[in-house]
Amino acid sequence: MRIGLFVTCLTDTLFPDTGKAVVAVLERLGHQVDFPAGQTCCGQMHFNTGYTEEGLALARRFERVFADAEVVVSPSASCAGMVREHCSPELASRVFELAEFLVKRLGLEDVGAYYPHRVTYHPTCHGLRGLLLGDRPMALLRAVRGIELVQLPQAEECCGFGGTFAVKNADTSAAMLADKLAHVLSTGATVCTAGDNSCLMHIGGGLRRHGAQARAVHLAEILASTEEDAA
Repeated sequence: MRIGLFVTCLTDTLFPDTGKAVVAVLERLGHQVDFPAGQTCCGQMHFNTGYTEEGLALARRFERVFADAEVVVSPSASCAGMVREHCSPELASRVFELAEFLVKRLGLEDVGAYYPHRVTYHPTCHGLRGLLLGDRPMALLRAVRGIELVQLPQAEECCGFGGTFAVKNADTSAAMLADKLAHVLSTGATVCTAGDNSCLMHIGGGLRRHGAQARAVHLAEILASTEEDAA
């Protein structure tokens, strides 16, 4: 299958290893991955901040850039949700978040990953409530060889990021993050994973500030890991 990678501006700018991991997983499964160089922000930040016209203009740009893609895959439930909600129905039906694409579209759970670490999973709000990913990310994680997967207490609670919410409501965001960090640390996990780098940036920053041993790692990077990487 020929897949268009919608890497998202946050991942492309700050977490490029996640984008590389998506390519590694999809190519390992025998697919061809294209990266349209004309892609930009999906417009979510603008749209959610009240700049509706500017946000929708970026969504229209997304439609033009990915018009010929057989399917579009993104390592972000948040950005995939924006595109699915505000782009044409025809294109929206071809846009998938990574875990959704692997499990729902391809019917896969085991993608050949090996990751010998104690891991807990945070279901992001857009993935949980927007795209209704359900158990798909956990199904992928359970199939990873060597992993010790532990349940995150009160996993469905928001981490407090929420895009510009974390800036406009900093005190509330920090309090929500403190609760999330306490739950992550209670698991004894060395890795907290999720499907959105925005939330992982928030959680990972909090873990670093607390001097915790645990770190934040995107789901795609776990799925891309192999025994050769661990050697």
